[in-house]
Amino acid sequence: MQEITATELKNRMDKGDDIQLIDVRQPDENAFAKIEGAKLIPLGEVVQRMSELDENRETVIHCKAGGRSAKAIEMLTRAGFKGDMKNLRGGITAWSDEVDSKIPKY
Repeated sequence: MQEITATELKNRMDKGDDIQLIDVRQPDENAFAKIEGAKLIPLGEVVQRMSELDENRETVIHCKAGGRSAKAIEMLTRAGFKGDMKNLRGGITAWSDEVDSKIPKY
């Protein structure tokens, strides 16, 4: 499984790279802490909502620490999603540590 660090993702976003960022946490987690521009699709809905993802765009999936997002990538791959997917290593916790300390940790 391909991974990307929070710092790498921030640098690519700042350069204007075309990345769709998907948050697979629960709505209450997303309400508490979020990465600007991320689309919320909870893990339990990710396969059913696969049509909302553009296979022609690079997709970075994140959760709190990287476990659920890795599971989402496995589920999407098994369901036939053909797009390029990367797991945000360390999830939103790493984003808070490396990129934006104003993002609250939980």
